[in-house]
Amino acid sequence: MKEPENQLNETIFPKGDLASADYFTGKAWVKMLVPNDPVLNTAVGNVVFEAGARNNWHTHPGGQILIVTQGTGYYQEEGKPIQLLQAGDVVNIQPELKHWHGASPDSEFTHIAISTNTEKGIVDWLEPVTDEQYNSFK
Repeated sequence: MKEPENQLNETIFPKGDLASADYFTGKAWVKMLVPNDPVLNTAVGNVVFEAGARNNWHTHPGGQILIVTQGTGYYQEEGKPIQLLQAGDVVNIQPELKHWHGASPDSEFTHIAISTNTEKGIVDWLEPVTDEQYNSFK
């Protein structure tokens, strides 16, 4: 059976709202699936990055888990090389670890972001990722 040609553009969740240019380079969209829940201390969002888009360096006071659902992307912790991410990859990000993530130059990229221990705070945004940093993937 032939796969539909637009299969790569199909997503499980709606694309959501355009993310703030204050914290993203390029276009990204965020759809909150579980708004911050004060009982579970968790927030869950689906994030779609256009090819080449990324978020700023940032930390999560309570940590975060990324579950990659589509495309090819990058993840980098401060002081370490960029890691290539693909559908099915899971990244456990420890509290207060400075990092960024986003799409590779040639692929849209989608992940589910689970912010944990949100009673400590959700995200602290820092400086943008430079083109030199972004283009350092080997």
